[in-house]
Amino acid sequence: MTDALPDNTGYVAAAYLVFFALILIYVVIMAAKLARFERELSELIELVDEREPADEREAVRTQQRVVARPAVTGNLDTEPSQ
Repeated sequence: MTDALPDNTGYVAAAYLVFFALILIYVVIMAAKLARFERELSELIELVDEREPADEREAVRTQQRVVARPAVTGNLDTEPSQ
């Protein structure tokens, strides 16, 4: 057995380098997409936080309208019988 490397060693090394480069490019693209999604999510959360107080104010107004209207269940002109 000889300790010499086969002739195609350069091609194998080049194939590994290309594969590693493709994996690295894929990871960089995924990291950029993740950063963009996180930024968009934080913007959406800010929009919801800005909108929530208005929704809460509307809910309070609706509750006030319901409380302000007394429920009429009978004839108010007569006194209760004893």
